Amino acid sequence: MSVDLEALKQRLVLRHKPGGRCVYDKAAKAEFVQVCLQPGVSVARLAREFGINANQVARWIRDHGQLRKRAPVEPSAAAHSPFVAVPVVRVAAERVVHDFDERRDVSLQAKLPNGVAVELRGVGQRQLADVLQMLGRLTCSVSTNI
Repeated sequence: MSVDLEALKQRLVLRHKPGGRCVYDKAAKAEFVQVCLQPGVSVARLAREFGINANQVARWIRDHGQLRKRAPVEPSAAAHSPFVAVPVVRVAAERVVHDFDERRDVSLQAKLPNGVAVELRGVGQRQLADVLQMLGRLTCSVSTNI
């Protein structure tokens, strides 16, 4: 979208109210929102250049139903992205537990980066799977020292 920003700036403000607030042209405001939604455009910088509060511009974007949706990225730009989509495959815990040989006991030793040592000896595989599931659900900080 090629827009003459100076012409848009002149068309945007229709008049000033007695309290100093501006009355904006609806068509120019919609055009301004479209400019803000272009890829690589800094809404805060553009608002500052136009002399409009950035929070006001954010509200205009919401009011126009855009909610900061940017224009779709062109495929050529996406091809240069350093990020790669990685599929995540989940395995049901019940399936893992059933694959264990119930007659074998297991020992587990682990030293965590925060200094905590975990040691399980002579634990059945089903109990070990339950413990590992429980540990996987715990939230813990890296800085936790026990």
